[in-house]
Amino acid sequence: MYYNDVHIGYYLVVAILGLLVGQLVDWANKRLPQYKKFLSLDIFKEYKRKFKPNYILMLLTSAIYVTLVYTLGIKDTLIANLDLIKFLILTPMLLSAFVIDYKSQIIPNRLNLTIFEVGFIFAFIYGLSDVAITLNMLLGMLAGVGIFLIITLVGGLFYGKEAMGFGDVKLMGALGLYFGLSNIVIITLISFLIGAILSIGLLITKVKKTDEYIPFGPFIVIATFVSMYVPFETIKLVLMKIFTLGMYN
Repeated sequence: MYYNDVHIGYYLVVAILGLLVGQLVDWANKRLPQYKKFLSLDIFKEYKRKFKPNYILMLLTSAIYVTLVYTLGIKDTLIANLDLIKFLILTPMLLSAFVIDYKSQIIPNRLNLTIFEVGFIFAFIYGLSDVAITLNMLLGMLAGVGIFLIITLVGGLFYGKEAMGFGDVKLMGALGLYFGLSNIVIITLISFLIGAILSIGLLITKVKKTDEYIPFGPFIVIATFVSMYVPFETIKLVLMKIFTLGMYN
């Protein structure tokens, strides 16, 4: 049986994998904010002793994995499947960044560094078939860092405090390696749009106070997932209509 030209067996495999990875994300979310190693013997000792399934993360990761396979499909060659593979690997790191930043207002350096390291590996692999793709990914990294660094520095200059944390700057630079120049600009715009809408909602509902810090990392993560699923041209068209108040054709 096939769905979107992908055998149901692949969906079952990634669904089970997503459940396991989701639980590992829960483990990472407990360890990384404490600056403890994620991969250690503790996972067999401490976590085994205190094991408690995080069904929300497990089901969410599984659902993302299945929908990524449905959206991107399974191709015949490794190179053709690179987008799917890199998104499957990136997903748990994004979920971890979302949860940790939301709870602790920090994106751990170890997490950002891991995203960077994996991104460089993919940039190298892409370069084996097309150097232009690797160059675009490196430009995406520079653009991600540059845009958010400028915003952070200008915010500090005008308001006397950081407009956003340097963890966000590092995260955007790392994501540039996965999405390239054009897409990282799109992710930036979407993240600010989502951030503005949700922040206003949080303030209106009094979930957050006007003087209370609202972490920006979760908005970046949501925008990144949008970019994974929605084609670039579709997002571009929607954003142009929004920012031109519907005057763009």
